[in-house]
Amino acid sequence: MISLLKIEKREINNPYILTAIRMVGIFLAMVTGGIFLQFTGHEPLAVYRTMTEGVFGSAYGFNETIVKTIPLLLAALGISVAFRMKLWNIGAEGQIYVGAIAASGIALKFGYLPAYLLIPFMLLGGFAGGAVWALVPAVARAWWGTNETITTLMMNYIGILWTDYLVFGPWKDPNGFNFPITPEFSETAFLPAFGKTRVHMGIIIALLLAGILYVFIYHTILGYEIRVAGENSEAARYAGMKVTWNILLALFISGGIAGVAGMTEVAGITHRLQSGLSPGYGYSAIIIAWLSRLNPIAIVGVSFLFGGLLVGGYAVQTSGLPASTALMLQGLILFFVLGGEFFTRYRVICYQNKVAKREGDVHGLSRSN
Repeated sequence: MISLLKIEKREINNPYILTAIRMVGIFLAMVTGGIFLQFTGHEPLAVYRTMTEGVFGSAYGFNETIVKTIPLLLAALGISVAFRMKLWNIGAEGQIYVGAIAASGIALKFGYLPAYLLIPFMLLGGFAGGAVWALVPAVARAWWGTNETITTLMMNYIGILWTDYLVFGPWKDPNGFNFPITPEFSETAFLPAFGKTRVHMGIIIALLLAGILYVFIYHTILGYEIRVAGENSEAARYAGMKVTWNILLALFISGGIAGVAGMTEVAGITHRLQSGLSPGYGYSAIIIAWLSRLNPIAIVGVSFLFGGLLVGGYAVQTSGLPASTALMLQGLILFFVLGGEFFTRYRVICYQNKVAKREGDVHGLSRSN
């Protein structure tokens, strides 16, 4: 049997082409989402207009977009470190929760400390919580070759349910009217806010980490080793790099930054630990990291766009649509972007014409004979 199609491996490195492919993927996602909206009896352009106005039509919408950007940005930055080394950390959601648990424990235990001591202490606690949570699958991956995609995903549920155990059990606020929340932190544990908005200092922390991570990945020896090990682990070992150590380091940093996202949520927004702290920031961050091609600077912009998508999702509820419309669009974007990834790494060649020409030559030769 003669195959008419052949898939050949290639690698497109032109940044303009890669950006164009992603833009096309986003466009197709919006078109597909519009078709779905049309079938449900809603005018797609009107829905998209409502989402846009919900984000940019008022100062409140814009400020709320920044509020949503903070955890998305931090989680995506963390994920990008692991993805650089081809370590598929799907556990940012759980790392957010465990970072929040660690920061909350410090706030509840040492609430008498002044802010200039307590907040850095909580920040370190949040980082350590997320980092240790990611280190468990990192050890399994480094020494026993366990699939980190599965282990990090499974640990999400443990982290989320551990939070529920604490807020329904030992940390439950006795004056919380039976809600699954802890007592409110002392004011010294609050991240300072800008004016009367909910935008807090977490945005400064996130932007600083983006800059630090950019320098670390592109301008340090450890960052270089992580990039090389991600491209070819065998070549990295041959060059004398400690791949096992780099696996531990990459997932440690990855989980730690995601843990900081949990810290900023409890210290900047809720001011207590509560059930349902994250509406899926860790999963949305995966899409953001891919769209940004793991570039820390690009992640800042894409995180803002996805923050706006979440806020716009809340705005369309006035049109009779659920806020989960934004999550549907996120899923479509991921689907089409991953489809675009196929065409950046492979190309499909059709041999049908060549086969037909060959058959025509054979027939012509037989007639001449």
